[in-house]
Amino acid sequence: MVLENFNGTPFANGVVFKIAGKVDRKKNTMIRHEKKADNFVHGIREHVRLGPKISETVKGKLSLGARILQLGGVKRVFKQIFCVGEGEKLLKASQCYLSTTAGPTAGLLFISTQRVAFCSERPIKFSSSNGELVRFHYKVSIPLRKVKRVDPSENVKNPSQKYMEIVTVDNFDFWFMGFLNYQKSFNCLQQALSQS
Repeated sequence: MVLENFNGTPFANGVVFKIAGKVDRKKNTMIRHEKKADNFVHGIREHVRLGPKISETVKGKLSLGARILQLGGVKRVFKQIFCVGEGEKLLKASQCYLSTTAGPTAGLLFISTQRVAFCSERPIKFSSSNGELVRFHYKVSIPLRKVKRVDPSENVKNPSQKYMEIVTVDNFDFWFMGFLNYQKSFNCLQQALSQS
C-alpha cells in the first residue's frame, strides 16, 4: 500500500523499501529485547521464589554483593574460595540454588576452564560433636574431567522452571535451579565441557 503513494520514480520506491526495512529491523530488535527482559524478570522471580522469605533472600543478596565488592569482583571471590591453579580461568559465575537435603541453598555457580564449583552465599549452621555451633559455607567443586554428563530438565507442570543436573563419573548428582539466566549458564557449561 505504501508503494501506491509513490508510483513516480524507482528512486522513490527504493526509499520506501529502505525505510520499511529499517522499521522492520527496529521492530525485530525491540521484540528480541522484550523477550530478553521477560526472561530476565522470570529468572528473578524464580530465583526469589526458591528462597525461604523475600526479606532473607534480599539480605543474602546484599551480603553477597558486599562480599564481592570487598574482594574486588567475582573472579577474586572464585580464586579465594577455590584455590585456583595456574592457567585456570573463570568463564561464568551465576546466582542459583543447589538442591540439598535441607532444601534449596542459594549461592554462586562458577564455571571455569577446569571445574564447575558452587559456594553458598551465606554460611550454614552446623552443630559439632561437642555441641558448639559451627558456621561454614557449603562448597562443591567438580573437576570437568569428572563430569559424566549435564542434563537439562524442567518442571513438568511448569516448563518455565528449569533445572540442571550434573552427574559425576562416580554417579553423584547435583541439581541446580533458580538461575537468573538458565540458558546462558547451561550453554557455558556445555562449552567448557566440550573444550576440556
